Amino acid sequence: MTKKILITGAAGFIGYHLAKRLIDDGYNVYGIDNINDYYDTGLKYDRLKNLEGKHNFVFEKIDVADKDKLNAFVGKYQPSVVIHLAAQAGVRYSLENPSAYIESNLVGFGNILEIARNLEIDHLIYASSSSVYGANKKIPFSESDPVNHPVSLYAATKKANELMAHTYSNLYEIPTTGLRFFTVYGPWGRPDMAYFSFTKAIYEGKPINVFNNGNMERDFTYIDDIVEGIVRLIDKIPKSNSAWDYINPDPATSFAPYRIFNIGNNQPVKLLDFISILEELTGTEAKKNFLPMQPGDVKSTFANIDRLNNLTGFKPQTPLKEGLRKFVDWYKNYYKIG
Repeated sequence: MTKKILITGAAGFIGYHLAKRLIDDGYNVYGIDNINDYYDTGLKYDRLKNLEGKHNFVFEKIDVADKDKLNAFVGKYQPSVVIHLAAQAGVRYSLENPSAYIESNLVGFGNILEIARNLEIDHLIYASSSSVYGANKKIPFSESDPVNHPVSLYAATKKANELMAHTYSNLYEIPTTGLRFFTVYGPWGRPDMAYFSFTKAIYEGKPINVFNNGNMERDFTYIDDIVEGIVRLIDKIPKSNSAWDYINPDPATSFAPYRIFNIGNNQPVKLLDFISILEELTGTEAKKNFLPMQPGDVKSTFANIDRLNNLTGFKPQTPLKEGLRKFVDWYKNYYKIG
């Protein structure tokens, strides 16, 4: 029988690409999204247009915080796997509108956990974030590191998601896998992300804001690599770690069917080098507005992906310049430039 998969946030950047891949792979995919206006809703609807008409795809506009509509939808389609990507995204926006993060990332995730419990699903995969590493200075970031000092509300909600998932894995034997994403980029991306906003500003002849005076590093990961990693995990259902040490506990595993993975590129890039590649691909030198570090930001992200590689063979295949070229080509085509 063809596996039924629910994707929350299906009109979002990662959700759209994952839905497309799973549809093409023959899964029955059920997508929901609240199509909020955090960024251009037209882009979200255009993503969905690329999925419409597929016999094995169903979409409905639903907010994960709307318990009644959510329960009605999943009750109708009875998915066996839930991939929960819906969330209020963005570190800086969490300083302006904290209530949106409480509602979507905490209330909404609580509703997803209840669905997982009531349906007794085979596997819940959910989006965490590299932001949970917060003030950590040890590089590269490892899942075995403690993550008790978030520096933004967004990061705190993602840490809370991991704790909530563990509770349900323990109490109800729900297999849960949390994925700490590291700066995902590519075609159909999010306009609030640096690579997107930089490209837009370069083509419009406007200055780009370079925070911390450019002294930043990010573990940029191309979207197709991210999707490949998620797909490889669908059938890797967590089990209790029989070797779990109660005296020296490993935060990434548990006595419950619970796991945490970094999913990144394992190759941090200096922000100014990243901008230099964009300048080359667009054929234009960026006007740079150097600014201090913003509240909630971190100086560097760097993923240790050994655990995911050992379990699934996951290894990113897309060099940064190639991935950015694909993004710039998409951007020029989508916004009709040149």
